[in-house]
Amino acid sequence: MRAHPLHGPHRPGSFDDLAPWLLTLPPSLGPVRLVAVDGHAGSGKSTFSGRLAAALGGAPVLHLDDLATHDELFAWTDRLREQVLAPLSRGETARFLAYDWVARRFAGEREVGPEPVVLVEGVGAGRRALRPHLASLLWMELPPEHSWERGQLRDGVELSDFWDGWMRAEREHFAADPTRPYAELLILQRDGGYEVLPGPRGTARTGPGRP
Repeated sequence: MRAHPLHGPHRPGSFDDLAPWLLTLPPSLGPVRLVAVDGHAGSGKSTFSGRLAAALGGAPVLHLDDLATHDELFAWTDRLREQVLAPLSRGETARFLAYDWVARRFAGEREVGPEPVVLVEGVGAGRRALRPHLASLLWMELPPEHSWERGQLRDGVELSDFWDGWMRAEREHFAADPTRPYAELLILQRDGGYEVLPGPRGTARTGPGRP
């Protein structure tokens, strides 16, 4: 990730400050400021990303669920790099087929344009292979047991078997490739809004960042 201020008056202190702050960051992928929203499944990444995209004037949101599959829950890095990151780095619109979780195949086409800010949300959005391309990394601050409980309530008993496999896979992923230690900001959901706090990376350093 590129070096930029995280301290003093420059760091966003509220959700209202976040969108203007992101727009001050230097581009990280061609003309794009790529911003990752990571966290455990069920932590509220999609809802938060939608709110942030609206605050940014309609920024594109790439959902990693569109690139993952039943057989490759976390093995989507190459697809992301080739189908999305490469064209965005050239200032071109990325076009790719999204995975249909019911039909179990890639189907409808999606587009992500090279806008000033592009959000990428999903478990593993801040993984090691992607961090060099990020302008900023945000982490949804909710413990896994609470996140997974919310996710299972949302999806219902029909997906209980899927959730058993998912939780094992997520534990293994974050054990091998943790995200939270590299997050610059932590996002806490509060009644009626969000609280923005400095993350482990933001509080641990004052100099240029390293992936």
